[in-house]
Amino acid sequence: MPMTYRRTFAAPALAAAALMVAACSPVTGGGTTGRTPAPETALAAVDSLTVKGRAPKTGYDRDAFGRGWVDVDRNGCGTRDDILKRDLTGVRYTDGRCKVASGTLTDDPYTGTTVPYVRGRSKVDIDHVVALSDAWQKGARQWDAETRRRFANDPLNLLAVDASTNRRKSDGDAATWLPPNNGYRCTYVARQVAVKKKYRVWVTEGERDAMKRVLRDCPQQKLP
Repeated sequence: MPMTYRRTFAAPALAAAALMVAACSPVTGGGTTGRTPAPETALAAVDSLTVKGRAPKTGYDRDAFGRGWVDVDRNGCGTRDDILKRDLTGVRYTDGRCKVASGTLTDDPYTGTTVPYVRGRSKVDIDHVVALSDAWQKGARQWDAETRRRFANDPLNLLAVDASTNRRKSDGDAATWLPPNNGYRCTYVARQVAVKKKYRVWVTEGERDAMKRVLRDCPQQKLP
């Protein structure tokens, strides 16, 4: 009786199956639409934010977040001076330890330029990265007074920046304003995500999409 030979197709079949699985598996950490963001990144954190429409600005008042700067960390200095000390170089004081008299913002995050600071005629502002009125329209209206005070004085939400650029920003969110300094945009948006996540401030659909567009260019960007 003649011998019959049976061809085995197991190896090619397994290889084809492996290729099919690889083709269908999500790629993490990528910078294009449709790829799954790596965990523990700012891009992944965007999906944890609540998406809702912007509420009316009715009733908003800066004083609803506390009158002026306060000493939330109880170090004897107001928050404004704490942020100036943190962000400026060559700091000098009017009182030896708290009130910043002068200094230099050597690498302004919003413009990438050097900005001098002189108390009383300053070209430096302390910016709320998530603007107070933006927060008001996205949840802060329902907060108690103490939560709003903490939000307004939280170092996570504060940056020393070029005054004129900050005033052009006004109360814009990521959908309406981004720093002219392209190299800082990923860090800026990641900080906005961190603040909104911490205080459960919601985002609009357009704002969420804008955040993702920026962060897809830096998929490994961490939350501050």
